[in-house]
Order: sequence, then structure tokens, then C-alpha cells
Amino acid sequence: MSFPSARDGEEYPTDLRGSRRFRWYWLGAGACVLLGTSVLLDVGMGDPAAARLITPVVVLQTVARHLPFVGAAVPRLHGSTAAADAIVWQLRMPRALGGALVGALLAMAGVAFQSLLRNPLADPYMVGVSSGSAVGSMVVILLGGTGLFAGLAQPVAAFAAGIAAMMLVYRFASVGGRIAVHSFLLAGVVVGTFLWSFVPLMVTLAQRAGDSGRGADVMSQLFGSLQFVDWRVVAILAPIGILGGLALYASARELNLLAVGEEAALHLGVNVERLKRRIAVAGAVCTAAAVSAAGIIAFVGLVVPHICRKISGPDHRRLIPLSAVGGATMLVLADWLSRVFLHELQIGVITSFVGAPLFCVLLKRGERSPL
Repeated sequence: MSFPSARDGEEYPTDLRGSRRFRWYWLGAGACVLLGTSVLLDVGMGDPAAARLITPVVVLQTVARHLPFVGAAVPRLHGSTAAADAIVWQLRMPRALGGALVGALLAMAGVAFQSLLRNPLADPYMVGVSSGSAVGSMVVILLGGTGLFAGLAQPVAAFAAGIAAMMLVYRFASVGGRIAVHSFLLAGVVVGTFLWSFVPLMVTLAQRAGDSGRGADVMSQLFGSLQFVDWRVVAILAPIGILGGLALYASARELNLLAVGEEAALHLGVNVERLKRRIAVAGAVCTAAAVSAAGIIAFVGLVVPHICRKISGPDHRRLIPLSAVGGATMLVLADWLSRVFLHELQIGVITSFVGAPLFCVLLKRGERSPL
């Protein structure tokens, strides 16, 4: 749904603008409440053995005790304080928050690339970033360097390799300082496919090495997992997510104009080439950060923007923040299902099981009533 247009010399009716603004406030508030509920569900529910210790009251008290300014006023937990704090705050909370950040990053990157390429089938993994990040991460795993740099060698290498892959795609697609959309997409597919060809080789090397630990790390990288997300990873993802989200949101008006065509946007005062570079860099940074933390998680960056576009319409001022909250909620719920019911099944498998049928439904509905 889109906003009604006023004719020249007319203004929007005040009551109509107020009613729409009131509705969007409620929609945003509801989405945030759903995300908060999902995080508390992921943090509070676990195996039956821990259920007697980790009650909803214990979860709320534990979280409140670590909040600034109010933590000292929260009463001490009943029962085993140390055990509850270790389970809730040290294990589950960073995993839930990390999942929310990864989901938000992938969803925002999906919006960015779908808008940049003007292709509803575009997702963050079509431009080679995920393949580069996967290769960088696997190189560190196979070399046994996961313990370097205080355990951050793997995500740092994955992030750097993803950005390097994006720079390579940009180099191939840039002609005379201009980027053609179709060249950018083709370069991304070619570079991504080339880099992905190294993945089976690395999987084979990991299997022949006979190290079950390395094999598990490789599988987690290929199919996505939040098992290794801790507070250090959250501390890295948070500023990247904030900066990436702000960069995309600051470009929302220009993305709205770009949707009508490059020539029209240029006539309306948009520096199209600079906008392309900004969106490509922001999308690549968001994707590389997400893959470096959790591996390759499919369909979040493809399906969530479509669902949110059905709800909010094509206006990027609402689409970008709503997609961020939607992606965060989807990944937190998928992590909860994996941890509680599916014996730590890789989270990318769950998002594929849910996302593929859901995207088919959206595709069939779009054929009957296109956006």
C-alpha cells in the first residue's frame, strides 16, 4: 500500500495524515513488542532440566540486574543465582541478541539490493559477499587459527573476505565511474560462483583431516548457526548494524525516487552513482557482518523484505525499519525452534524450510495482485 498523492496546489487532509501516522505508530510498536517477546521466549525456554531453574521471573530479574542504573535496585534472585546468571545472561541472551542483529542485517541488506538492482529476486547472497565471507572463514578453520585474536580471527577474516569480494564485484561492474545494474548483478553472480567453487574443496580437506571439531565448524558456517555467538560478537555486530541501518535509512527518500528509474531520479536531484555506491557498500557491510557471525543463513534477506513490503508498501522510510524488526524476529524464533525442539539443527536449514514455501506463496499471490 502506498500513500495517496495530492494534486498540484492541494494538501493532504489533516485527518487522513494523522490517521495513517497513528496506524504506523501502532504497527511499529506491535512489531517491537513481537520482537521483544521472541527474545524473552528464546532466552527463557530451554530443556526440561533447566526449566525448573530458569522461570520467567528469574529471566526478567537476571536481565534487569544487568541493566545500567536499575540493576542495583533489583532484588537478588532466589535459588542458584550463579547458575541462572550463567545460563540466561552468559549463554542465551548474547545468542538471542546476536540472532536478532544478524536477522536485521540480512533483512536490511535484502531491501538494499532489491532496491538497488530493482529486482524482487535479489538477496544479499547474489553479489558474492556471502561466498567471500565463507571462504575467509573456512581458511581460518582449516589452518587451525580460530583461537587467534582472542577467538575473533574467524569472524574478522570472514568480514574482510566478504568486503574484498564486494570490492572485486564493484571493480568488474564499474565502467568509467558508472555502475550498470545488470553488470553489477552479473559480476556478483560470477564472482560469487567462482569463490563458492572453493567451498567443496575446503569441505573435502576438512573431512580428510579427520578433525571432527573442524568439520562441525565448517558445517556451521555452511548452514548457519548461532552456537558460537557471545557478547564479543554482539559488541562487534551492534555498531555495524546501527551504522548500516542509519546509512540505508538516510538514503530512503533517494531509494524511493530511484524506484521510478535512474533518469527520473537524476532529474529530481539524486546523485544516482553516489547513491549506488552508498547502497552497495552498506549492503555489503551488513551481509559480511551477518555471515561472519552466523554463517550462511538463507531466505531471510529474500523473504522478509517481501513480507514487509506487503505490509508497509514500497516507502523505504517504513520498509527499512520494519524489515529490520521482521528479520530479527524471524531469526530469533528460528533459533528458539532449533535450540528447544530440533536438537541444535543449523538455523539456516530452518529458515530454508520456512522461507522457501512462504516465498512461493508470496510469488503466487503477487502474480494475481502485483505490487
